[in-house]
Amino acid sequence: MTQAWVNQAIEKIEADFQRSADTHLIKLDLPALPGVDIYLKDESTHPTGSLKHRLARSLFLYALCNGWVKEGTSIIESSSGSTAVSEAYFARLLGLPFIAVMPASTAQKKIQQIEFYGGQCHFVEHASEICSEAERLAKELNGHYMDQFTYAERATDWRGNNNIANSIFKQMELEPHPIPTWIVMSPGTGGTSATIGRYIRYQRLTSQLCVVDPENSVFFDYYHNGNKDLVSDKGSLIEGIGRPRVEPSFISGVVDTMMQVPDKASIATIHWLESLIGRKTGASTGTNLYGALNLAKQMVENKQQGSIVTLLCDSGERYLDTYYNPQWVEENIGDLSQYHLELKQFNSF
Repeated sequence: MTQAWVNQAIEKIEADFQRSADTHLIKLDLPALPGVDIYLKDESTHPTGSLKHRLARSLFLYALCNGWVKEGTSIIESSSGSTAVSEAYFARLLGLPFIAVMPASTAQKKIQQIEFYGGQCHFVEHASEICSEAERLAKELNGHYMDQFTYAERATDWRGNNNIANSIFKQMELEPHPIPTWIVMSPGTGGTSATIGRYIRYQRLTSQLCVVDPENSVFFDYYHNGNKDLVSDKGSLIEGIGRPRVEPSFISGVVDTMMQVPDKASIATIHWLESLIGRKTGASTGTNLYGALNLAKQMVENKQQGSIVTLLCDSGERYLDTYYNPQWVEENIGDLSQYHLELKQFNSF
């Protein structure tokens, strides 16, 4: 009966995947960057609204095939929100209880979405506490701790099989510069950057991977000094990315360069992007795009032509109370005027 249930669970997840279309690749019109094309892969169009839908699917399949999840198993995850939303979706699909351990500061919209899919939210005060508390709950309930921060880099087949890197390069085939000069990604678990970096090397491509890190995250410093014991006493204000510790899924060896992006730049960039595409996006998208714009500017200065691809991670509708609330921005991020002026230069010759 147990194996029959597992087989049915895998079949349900695969059928759900079969019903899903690929995500769009949006080309930005930026006259100030002649010869350099910037694309956003819009991961907000997944059923659960973010890039983490791919990860959650992979984590469930990985756990099922490893024999860690069976009928009735309680699923526990440590998350800043989006992964928990997506895992709640798959837990409901399989009829499993789900608990998300997350910081108390998590966006209210994400909390509502987790509960919409039947999940429960368990709050801690600081982002550094989510993993240990999730482990404790899993033991107490005899459940399974998904542990995205450990398994993200290995649950996805990085060689292909329609992973995000495979999808990007397939969609770029008919573009003027089909092999991107750069792919830009920000790390939360580090799993997506690991998948993209490994895929580039496995396929022997000339693209380079730039990983952009927000403030109050240790990945940037770890990349430069190799100290795995780094910790930060502050949590990132850019939900979904940045971590106060070096996560096991962050593979620095696949990264060609890293850039640290100020929080003010991330928030200013999503406001600027809204004027281009008419849609709100999450702040991690701002971090990604700000990094891509800086690389594009360098390419123009060096008289290089080519393309840059980065990710639109989730919708800004989740952050109306924070990143799109002027009072919250003023109190938590500060004056964005410097970056508003900087970003305007990309709109004209």
